[in-house]
Amino acid sequence: MALSLNEPQNWWTKFLTALQNFGQRLVHLTKRTIQQSRSNTEANQQPTPNDWQFKFNVIMSTIRSLMRFVIALLFVGGGLALGLLLGYFSGLMSQESVPTYASMKRQISDVKQSSELYFANNVKLDNVKSDLLRKQISSSEMSPYLKKAIVATEDSDFYNHNGVVPKSLIRAVLGEIAGASVQTGGSTLTQQLVKMQLLSSETTWKRKATEIMLAMRVNKYFSKDEVLESYLNVATFGRNSAGQNIAGVEEAAQGLFGVSAKNLSLPQAAFIAGLPQSPSVYTPYKQNGSLKKDLSLGLKRKNVVLFRMYRNGDITNKQYQAAKKVDLVSQFQEKGTASEQTVKYGYVYNLLLSRARTILIKQLVKQDGRQIVKVKADDALYTKYYNQADTLLKQKGYRIDSTINKSIYDELQTATSQASYTFGQSYTETAYDSNLKKEVTITEPVQVGSIVLDNTTGKVLAFVGGRDYDDNQVNHAFDTLRSPGSTMKPLLVYGPAVENKIINTQTQIADFPQDFNGYKPSDFGQTSLNKFVSATTALEHSYNLPAVNLYNYLLNKTNVQPADYLKKMGITLTSKEISELGIALGGTSQGISVQQDASAFATYANNGDHVDPYVISKITAPDGKVIYQHKETKTSVYSPSTAYIMQHMLKQVVKSGTANSLSWRLNFSTDNVWGKTGTTNDNKDIWFVGSTPGITMATWMGYDNFYGNQHSLGTTASSINLGYWSTMANAIYSNQPDLLKLNKSMSKPSGVKSHSVLESTGTKDGKVTVDGNTINLKGNTVTALFNDDEASDAKAKFAIGGTDKNYKLFYDHYSGISNAYGQSIKMDAKGNVLDSSGNIVTDDDDTTTD
Repeated sequence: MALSLNEPQNWWTKFLTALQNFGQRLVHLTKRTIQQSRSNTEANQQPTPNDWQFKFNVIMSTIRSLMRFVIALLFVGGGLALGLLLGYFSGLMSQESVPTYASMKRQISDVKQSSELYFANNVKLDNVKSDLLRKQISSSEMSPYLKKAIVATEDSDFYNHNGVVPKSLIRAVLGEIAGASVQTGGSTLTQQLVKMQLLSSETTWKRKATEIMLAMRVNKYFSKDEVLESYLNVATFGRNSAGQNIAGVEEAAQGLFGVSAKNLSLPQAAFIAGLPQSPSVYTPYKQNGSLKKDLSLGLKRKNVVLFRMYRNGDITNKQYQAAKKVDLVSQFQEKGTASEQTVKYGYVYNLLLSRARTILIKQLVKQDGRQIVKVKADDALYTKYYNQADTLLKQKGYRIDSTINKSIYDELQTATSQASYTFGQSYTETAYDSNLKKEVTITEPVQVGSIVLDNTTGKVLAFVGGRDYDDNQVNHAFDTLRSPGSTMKPLLVYGPAVENKIINTQTQIADFPQDFNGYKPSDFGQTSLNKFVSATTALEHSYNLPAVNLYNYLLNKTNVQPADYLKKMGITLTSKEISELGIALGGTSQGISVQQDASAFATYANNGDHVDPYVISKITAPDGKVIYQHKETKTSVYSPSTAYIMQHMLKQVVKSGTANSLSWRLNFSTDNVWGKTGTTNDNKDIWFVGSTPGITMATWMGYDNFYGNQHSLGTTASSINLGYWSTMANAIYSNQPDLLKLNKSMSKPSGVKSHSVLESTGTKDGKVTVDGNTINLKGNTVTALFNDDEASDAKAKFAIGGTDKNYKLFYDHYSGISNAYGQSIKMDAKGNVLDSSGNIVTDDDDTTTD
């Protein structure tokens, strides 16, 4: 049975306690022996002329007994301890999979240690750019001096042991039992090779035990020359003359002395052989490639290596003395220039690297028994794990598989390039750069960000990070937060209202000028319809006043918590944002990302279930073991009935509402297309989020305004954005039409009820009493969709958000009196009502009722 990691320490504590108890009993036994001897002497009345001789004999007899016992105890205890330790080691190893010969051969000789990034469907993207230069050469291309120097310095018994030295194993085991952390690397070259090529950099006892097991396995299947060759090809050797980190003796020889590894002189070989112990300390170069002022540590280390070679019989005393006198400083390369590394698919590359790094950080934190929340709160600790994960990705040869479909991604970039001339004006101006501390000339173009999600799985199929990665590396699909505008309305307001049976598709909502404790919203163009409108119409044309009235009603007249639904879909609002009615129109203080908006919107396409979006499908370690596999996280947000009703309402946006131009822009039928436009104040942010049964695609347009500028888009920006969305949707349809699933519309759930209601009130017909007068409500009827609910009987106050004045205006108009009901009212920027002359109209009668 395998022992747990803390069992050896518990056993050792119990063993010491038992030993202490035995010692106490032995002392007690000695005292009793002396007392009995004295009693026997007194009983026999024998004289004791030399009492000290008697005591001496008794003590010596006791010591001899004690020594015999201690010796026996050491044999028994030692055997028991060795058995337990071997059992402990075997237990740990029983949990480890044994790597194949082919796997070990590939890993120990692989100098291309940076990780590989893949698109979906096994399409290679690129290798992770490493700051560590390596070049593989064969053993015959390495100087004999160099190989002897490394062996004499790092592992003088290299050719005799079986991969590990027993004393190092015992030292590591006893250190663990005593509670000392295992911090040292492998003491043999084989162990060091295993640690560099086959294992992570964690310093746990289990890793140490695995290292030992693998070192013995490597020693069994590979010759000493193969092991040494692999080690010399992958070991790190500090920096070269361009300041770049280097690994492998060929890069070291060329980077330090400008010669090949085969032609290294004895002192040059000794200097390089001394570097692996502490490359950053002994390297002669700074980060910028210039020589350090003080090179004494590296030169002293070189002399230590030479001495060990002499002591090992690798060189004569004459060679040793001559090599020490060589002036190596004059042989170091002059400062050079590092070559730039090009990045293909920059937005994808950075995204995958960032997401993979985050995954590894979480795994490393978990391995250390820490909580990621607490680690993130400690900047220094998080930086440690960040660097550790970054090193693994750059030097350990992982494989990262993503969900990004290369073909679709390429199509979206082409569509963006073709449509970019329509986006709007670019501004060239001067601005003060606080980093450079000077005035700079900048160009502010209209930026875009878009994303395509698979509705069912949450896969990110493609995205647009920006117009040109070379000009702007900010990923506008994932990393920028902007106010979502009216795309928030179906997520925060109408969805929760339908779910909680507050509204049906024909529920009437007030669209009159209203003062909400100083907040005076208006519809687009600073107007008000001055009438009641149905929920479908309000959403179809994105009227603001009905959305604010409905949200106000949810917050203050019901127990519904709209923000809870939003949180389930991956968007968290602050308590301040929740309390402000402007949030109903997307007026967030921090904003949301394009990914968040699209993911939340896709909930309606997925029967009311939200699926977390993702771009990394799996990560595979160098040994072929999958260390991360994405697991779908699904959260039930709305009932299928709500999802169906919301799809129905949002289809009207495309059919005859703010996105009706899609009907002639798209190359396919819009019968199963629904979406929502969004525009923030002064056209600073323009959105469209649209879905088909298969995918959801969101697009955003706006200026970065990095330098505090306030550039806004033009009045036609929403139309331009819809054209851009259509261009990309057509590209997807042309490339892979099956992704849209246009023929798979959602079946009507049994909970969706259809009832005939009056078009004017959203209720059944009937008689109501208004100001003591009976009015018979009747007229045109429409079919309304209800979430498992019945149509309301006729009632005088039938709408959400209406005031007494609003109802009087309605009923007077209904009774045939000519008035301003339904006539658009002009408002100023502050929400005040204006008369025909543009003067502010004062009216205190604005009490909101139900």
